[in-house]
Amino acid sequence: MPLTFQKENYDDFRLELMDLVIDHWQDVALNKDTVPLNPNWETYGALCDQGVAHVLTARTEEGKLVGYSVCLMGPHLRYKDEKWAEGDVFFLHPEHRRGLAGLKMMKAVEEMMKALGATKIVQKVKLHRDVGKIFERLGYNAIERVYVKDLI
Repeated sequence: MPLTFQKENYDDFRLELMDLVIDHWQDVALNKDTVPLNPNWETYGALCDQGVAHVLTARTEEGKLVGYSVCLMGPHLRYKDEKWAEGDVFFLHPEHRRGLAGLKMMKAVEEMMKALGATKIVQKVKLHRDVGKIFERLGYNAIERVYVKDLI
């Protein structure tokens, strides 16, 4: 079934987002037993209001929310003439990952961020849910590996 991708106002769909965020957490989160799902909704809202966070949604023909991508954008700290977009989070419900849906969604994210003035875009993938092939197909290059360590 075809999906539509569009930039949406966070406040307009936040209530729809709850179930999908739980599905996303179940699908990709590590350490669920020690790191409970607890999004900082207020900060997301404030960042959207400030024009820092930008949300693209994926919807079915019936209007059901089945995916989202959030990018943060602003001047780069080391390259002040650049306006970089960094993917904070993205998810497409497994029932809608057929064909080119994921690729089309990420292409729509790129178009949205370019229209907003981004000069570069950075996306991250989980090593245990590596969808890097989608980004490679879109022309991205892998440039870093991120490490995390529990300090408590």
